Amino acid sequence: MARSEPQDRNYDNMVKMVEDLNRDLEKLLEEMEKMTVQATWMAYDMVVMRTNPDLANSMRRLEDAFLNCKEEMEKKWQEVLRESKGEEQKKE
Repeated sequence: MARSEPQDRNYDNMVKMVEDLNRDLEKLLEEMEKMTVQATWMAYDMVVMRTNPDLANSMRRLEDAFLNCKEEMEKKWQEVLRESKGEEQKKE
């Protein structure tokens, strides 16, 4: 009986290891599938942009507008922080 316990434990460890490996492989497969879908959409987007130059120009304008908006928001945020710090100092 003493021999079968270590063998059972060894077998259980092996089964757990295989299950863990299987789970990890499934996760990796899911990630690869997601990356494949992303790469496919990127390729599609590139084809669309190359065949439609107006779209590329629109995307550039949209990106510029986004960057300008982001810059303004950061400026306003800094102003709000300065004002809140000034009010805190007045309270003290």
